[in-house]
Amino acid sequence: MLYRFLKISARFFLWIFCRKIYLNHKEVLSHSGPLLIASNHPNSFLDAIILSTLFHQPIHSLARGDAFKNPLVAYLLKSLHMLPVYRTSEGVENLDHNYTTFDACKEIFRKKGVVLIFSEGRCTNEWHLRPLKKGTARLAISSWDDDIDLTILPCGFNYNSFRSFGKNVVLNFGTEFSKDILEGTEGYGNRINSFNDHLQSALHEIVIELDTDDSTSIRKRFTIPITKAEKVLLALPSLV
Repeated sequence: MLYRFLKISARFFLWIFCRKIYLNHKEVLSHSGPLLIASNHPNSFLDAIILSTLFHQPIHSLARGDAFKNPLVAYLLKSLHMLPVYRTSEGVENLDHNYTTFDACKEIFRKKGVVLIFSEGRCTNEWHLRPLKKGTARLAISSWDDDIDLTILPCGFNYNSFRSFGKNVVLNFGTEFSKDILEGTEGYGNRINSFNDHLQSALHEIVIELDTDDSTSIRKRFTIPITKAEKVLLALPSLV
């Protein structure tokens, strides 16, 4: 109930907060699952909010485990379809909790649901794709080994700015893939590496790489012309 309510209000505020959101493949927003969205992570909580707002189906997001320490906060986050994932830096003793989260994800997949995972492992404000962690590969392979017909959707977030108001966002979706990419690959470690190589290559095609200090290239790459109708609609909010 809370998720639905906030999704409605988020659509309105997102329209104000983001000047323009460009999508290269709008049809994926109606995907029925089971689907694992494997994304880069350049802009903290806004990445998940944008996807959760745009997708027709509810999205279950994997978030850093230390945010779930407070029981009340944990209850609130879980009611917003967020699940904890723990990294070594958050305590080796917590890593076993990831199995519980993976089991919950697989149950979501069995119900043809959608899960979002940030494959780089942490958020960094930059126009650059970082090396991928193994969590995405482990969840996907574990699901395939349990005979879940899971599809992986590469997702690339690109922002003209990480702090300014009125952002231009280029949201690129890559080519979906499934367990066929691992056909003929033997050994668990080799399967993990093969998966990550494929996903890294797919993300490289949809994540815009720019020098942080090259403001001219950043401005040129993310400029989206505004129509006369948009100027009229935005006139009043701009004055306010």
